[in-house]
Amino acid sequence: MSLKNSSPINVTESSSNFDNLDKMSVEALLTSINEEDSKVHLAVRQALPNIQALVEQMEKRMLNGGRIFYLGAGTSGRLGVLDASEIPPTFGVPDTVVIGLIAGGDTALRKSVESAEDDTTKAWETLTSLSITKNDTVIGIAASGTTPYVIEGVNRAREHGILTGCITCNPDSLLAKAAEFPIEAVVGPEFVTGSTRLKSGTAQKMILNMITTSLMIRLGRVKGNRMVNMQLTNKKLIERGSRMISEELQIPLDASRALLLEHGSVKNAIEKYKK
Repeated sequence: MSLKNSSPINVTESSSNFDNLDKMSVEALLTSINEEDSKVHLAVRQALPNIQALVEQMEKRMLNGGRIFYLGAGTSGRLGVLDASEIPPTFGVPDTVVIGLIAGGDTALRKSVESAEDDTTKAWETLTSLSITKNDTVIGIAASGTTPYVIEGVNRAREHGILTGCITCNPDSLLAKAAEFPIEAVVGPEFVTGSTRLKSGTAQKMILNMITTSLMIRLGRVKGNRMVNMQLTNKKLIERGSRMISEELQIPLDASRALLLEHGSVKNAIEKYKK
């Protein structure tokens, strides 16, 4: 798809509903930002049918060993990397299951690499180097829906028969047209005009949470309402896991902790004890 043949509606660049921000009191600033933030969950709710459609397709592929690849630049890229990095410790899956790719590479996580988002070849080159297959899913994340790095990565993935989705905050964007399953959370103008780290970023984070959490539950990484496969990386998580085992098996906390440390996860400890 050509990047020159469309004029998407730029809601994310439209003027703020507020003016004279520099003259507002702290109370007025906070109250106004909170007022704007209250619109985010409503926009995400409107997108639920599209989120569901994408997740249901992803589940089929992940049951066959498929992975999730996020593509993004700037704030959107960082949010994808953040979500990907939280999945292994929370659900006990390898860090190769959900992979966040950001324009400009890891340097862009801490420092702006603005020109990287205009690179139209790098995303697909990286996906190819990671041996992407038709069991995988590529999700482009771009508040504006106009980021070349993301659009062309999604385009190439779709051309190769790979499931594609996107998360954007502009209606009828180039990115939405490129993706097979577009998700549009139109949150309206930002409090600071054009600053998509605000409402747009919040909406994107909410949707990413929904996608991966629902998938991990569907893939058996949660029992009841508990993270029974979480990695035991610190004292807090060991204590949480010990309490889970104690409550499930009705045994003392010390015994639960010993079981957990012996078997490495809540799920394994409970299964071994019941045998």
